[in-house]
Amino acid sequence: MTPGIGDRMINARGETVADKPAFRHPFRTRRCLVVADGFYEWQRQDGWKRPFFVHGRDDIPFAFAGLWEHWEKGDQPIYSCTLLTTDANEVLAPIHDRMPVIVPRSAYDLWLDPTVKDPNRLQPLLVPFPAEPGDDPADGEGSHCRVRGGG
Repeated sequence: MTPGIGDRMINARGETVADKPAFRHPFRTRRCLVVADGFYEWQRQDGWKRPFFVHGRDDIPFAFAGLWEHWEKGDQPIYSCTLLTTDANEVLAPIHDRMPVIVPRSAYDLWLDPTVKDPNRLQPLLVPFPAEPGDDPADGEGSHCRVRGGG
């Protein structure tokens, strides 16, 4: 992420993050976890966007895969963060074609380990978070990817 464009780069595609000039260095050296208890995806419907709040059944916070950057703009330090995205899992696919990468708790240490610089060790984490049987955006009762429609 570079000054001038970095403040507009909210998302990075997990499939290409290791190769894109704006993200390849932070992917190797400045990974972070962004904690949340849910997120919104927006579905286009008849010319407007309908929000869906996506969260776990138990509402326990989870972590997105993120990258952070720092640079100077004059004397002012600038810090920014981008979230990694991947293809939507089968629960979210009817709503949106992408979703944030959710890092499994068992992989937090690997994701944050500053000695891990090989993209091949990290790439397996950049996949859709698995849905479990019974996850369904229509019923709102999924265990990993419960979805509540709004609007």
